Amino acid sequence: MMEIPNDSRISDWVIYKNNQFIAFNKPPGLPVQSDKTGDKALQDIASAYTHAKLHLVHRLDRPAGGIALFAKTEKALQAINEQFRQRAVEKVYLAVVGEKPESEAGKLIHFVSKNGRTNKTSISTEEAPNSKRAELSYRLLGSSDRYHLLEISLLTGRHHQIRAQLASIGCPIKGDVKYGFRRSNKDRSIHLHAWKLKFRHPVSGELEQLQAAPPTDDPVWAAFAPFLI
Repeated sequence: MMEIPNDSRISDWVIYKNNQFIAFNKPPGLPVQSDKTGDKALQDIASAYTHAKLHLVHRLDRPAGGIALFAKTEKALQAINEQFRQRAVEKVYLAVVGEKPESEAGKLIHFVSKNGRTNKTSISTEEAPNSKRAELSYRLLGSSDRYHLLEISLLTGRHHQIRAQLASIGCPIKGDVKYGFRRSNKDRSIHLHAWKLKFRHPVSGELEQLQAAPPTDDPVWAAFAPFLI
């Protein structure tokens, strides 16, 4: 179980806020919403911090880290949900993998199905009943002796999409034993990070560009920091 931070620590996570939204750089291992474990979730911590009911804009897997955006009003939530429906929101992730992709850049298109019992997504190149189309593009940013850093532009938002699609091309994310990586990380995190988010402010119409740095205390992320400048 992750230790619940004090208010001063939570304020360090804030990367963006105004009357409509607040965004945090979520640490890996902290659930965004309450789950069956009963562990304290970011939504609960953030609501206590802001003294207001917050509405989750998009999901982020518990073992992953990075940008978690909340709307402060239902009207703001509806406005940004419409941008998501129109695919007007840009979402960029970072993923560390153990195997280098055959192509250094490409687009992946699959059909995915979620198994609620196992909380795992299965993937196919052919459409099947109840499956959903999943699309992403990727490019290689850099390599170390053991690992490779990928930038992922998410074109659809499916359950475990990045994890399942990268695994399908032989590139499971570091620490992600659920999708085929050989061993877990000690803290049960995975090296997947919600890095950038772009959307239009629902009132001003201005382009909002959010960015969250990967954990600085992680030696693998730290090794790839020069590739993110």
